[in-house]
Parts: sequence; structure tokens; C-alpha cells
Amino acid sequence: MNAFFDRIRRRQGEVNSLLCVGLDPDPDRIPGEFLSQEKPIFAFNKMIIDATADYACCYKPQIAHFAAVGAEAELQLTIDYIQSLGIPVILDAKRGDVGSTGDFYAREAFDRYHADAVTANPYMGGDSLKPLLEREDKGVLLLCRTSNPGGADLQNLVLATGEQLFERVADLAANQWNNNNNVGLVVGATRPEELARVRQITGDMTLLLPGIGAQGGDVKASLAAGQGGGLIISASRSILYPQTSSPGQAAKATRDEINRYHSA
Repeated sequence: MNAFFDRIRRRQGEVNSLLCVGLDPDPDRIPGEFLSQEKPIFAFNKMIIDATADYACCYKPQIAHFAAVGAEAELQLTIDYIQSLGIPVILDAKRGDVGSTGDFYAREAFDRYHADAVTANPYMGGDSLKPLLEREDKGVLLLCRTSNPGGADLQNLVLATGEQLFERVADLAANQWNNNNNVGLVVGATRPEELARVRQITGDMTLLLPGIGAQGGDVKASLAAGQGGGLIISASRSILYPQTSSPGQAAKATRDEINRYHSA
């Protein structure tokens, strides 16, 4: 078993949780008491992590939220802190390119930031993924059927074979690209019927499900559609910026809702 997915499964058992907390820090929404600190984004992230660690199987920092404001050092501090707690980190970077650029993307995710896994875009084909997939101890989570409405513009195109494009990605991921058993797929929780189709194609492959919480994905329907293999269920804004509770309370409530249907 791949080291990353093995760690995820062990962590899920330890905390009885499939919840991945997405770290998408937005300076416009970070409370004022953090903005006066020397490293405001890291300080905010640390508060979130400390409040939610008992309910999270992993964390998923989104690189754009750090790079856009020149906070790459705070991203590194965030990853280091999470890993110091023994919790895996998925770097949400959506990388993927050919040649030396692909090599540098792999070095960025795994050698610079020391992420345990990275999200990647497979739409340039298998050779664009090779530098990432060659890291046998790391996880690579490929975009398959994303949670945004516009995903249908391309991902639902019907190919000459009769399959939809997202189905072809799922098939390639399961049968051609997963030689090191380190591939998972990103499938939005907003389209349970398509999630069920991906599960049918990929067997017990681990699926990362964004789209619950602020995007309105149906937890019950998603768990039913995704049963039969590994699941990581991601929530970000609904936990970072809860309207009627604290981040810790929001994470616990989300974990408990997932477990209500996961154990049913």
C-alpha cells in the first residue's frame, strides 16, 4: 500500500473521521487580531488547526491563497506544523506539465514544501503526470469530475468511444497511471450520480470529495455514491469562516454528519 494512503487510513481510524479541512486563508476574512501579528496567515492557520485537529484526517492548504500574497514561507510553516502533529498534508496545487516544468512542479510540492500528496490536472496526459507519479511514497490526486458547475463544459463531453471525458480520466487513472498505487481522484460531492460512476470504474481507489459545506454538496448522497473504497471528504470555508459557531464546532459537526451516514 502507498505510504500516503496508508497514513490516511490509519489517521481516519485514529480520529474516526473522513474529514479533510481545507486551508484557504483569505486576508479579507481573517479576523483582525491575527492581521496585526508578524505572520498573520500562519497565526490564523494555527488557530484553525489547533481547533480542528481532533476531527481532521488531513489538511489541504490551497497554494494560491498563499502565493497571491507572497506568503509562501507561511505555507511552509503551516505544513510543518500540521506534520509535527502527525497529520498528513495534501497540497492543493493542481499541477501537471510536460518536460522540465513537470519535474520542477514535483520538486516544488515534495521537496520544497514536503507535502504528503498533491492535487494534479491530468488534461495534458500521462507524460505530464510522470514526475509526480514517480514519487512512490507520495499521493497524487487527479482532477476527474470537479464540483464547480462549469466542470461540465469539458468533463461531460462524450467521446467517440461513447464514454464521457471524466469517465475516461477515471479509467486511465485506475488502469494505466496507478502503477505505484499512489493515485487518487478528485470528484465533487455536488454530483453524486457521477461520483457513483467513478466508483464503479475505479473500484476501491481513494476519492477526494470537495463540495460539501459552502458549495452545498449532499453528504448523505455522496457517501452512498462513494461507498466501496477510500474517501476523503473536504470542507474549507464552512469551517474556516463559520457563521454561527467556532471552527472547532463546525469541524466536529461536519465530522459527526459524515459519520452519521458513513456508519449507517
